[in-house]
Amino acid sequence: MKKYTIIALILVVSVFANAQTPTTDATASKNEVVTAGHIEWGWLNPLRGDKSPAAGKLWGDRTKNEPAGFLVKFKKGFSSPPHIHNITYRGVVIKGLLHNDDENAEKQWLPAGSYWQQPAGEAHITAADGEENLAFLDIQEGPYLVKPTSEAFDNGERPINVDKTNLVWLNDKDIEWVAEKSNVQTAFLWGSYNVNQLRATFLKLPAGFNGSIKNLSPNFRAVVISGSLTHRFTIKDAKNILEPGSYFGVKENATPKLSTDKETIIYIRSNGKFKVAKDENN
Repeated sequence: MKKYTIIALILVVSVFANAQTPTTDATASKNEVVTAGHIEWGWLNPLRGDKSPAAGKLWGDRTKNEPAGFLVKFKKGFSSPPHIHNITYRGVVIKGLLHNDDENAEKQWLPAGSYWQQPAGEAHITAADGEENLAFLDIQEGPYLVKPTSEAFDNGERPINVDKTNLVWLNDKDIEWVAEKSNVQTAFLWGSYNVNQLRATFLKLPAGFNGSIKNLSPNFRAVVISGSLTHRFTIKDAKNILEPGSYFGVKENATPKLSTDKETIIYIRSNGKFKVAKDENN
């Protein structure tokens, strides 16, 4: 093999091994809703068939090089073989108990409402121990692939497991974009708050909340993690009841109307700011 060919291969491997997850999303969101009862299900790893967890599409296509959000359903007792992924993903437990760590690590069962991050190239297993186990996965690039640990690499990012009891919640006294006296809370999860950079937060709406969210960025996507949300894009539109696992996207400068009967947590991924407002007539 010629010398310049070897150098080129070394450069390609080096760039791949140290590639960082994209920090922006060029795909503009639109006004759309996917309710939990209308999700398209398939296999997360088609090569393993029914030995694989089921996967449900929310937005994007995880088999292509684009951002995507999808649900993963695990059977009780599921435990994957050690493996890696070619890209970084973030996950939130919606139902059950999940463990995601090195194969030799002691089990750390994450309950519903917990968050984890799995970096590209990092060897790990995933296991489930609840009667029903459901998670939401968020990727910023694709395709989402499962590969053997022999192909492991270090991309500079690190795994994170955050039990729901370790989340730090802030309220309207701490953050300017939450309406005063609304009892809305937020917990920061990942990303940067620089201009036009991707970031994700949990937003906790109290029981009896009646108000809206105005999207001020090109990209806004939300997934219901717990509770229940009544959603409509305008007062004239039909209402959607969004149970855990449901998704809604919002185009820039749109202001969907939201209400709750019980405390509800939603995961919000955006490319910029949004504003939470309480309806003063209720």
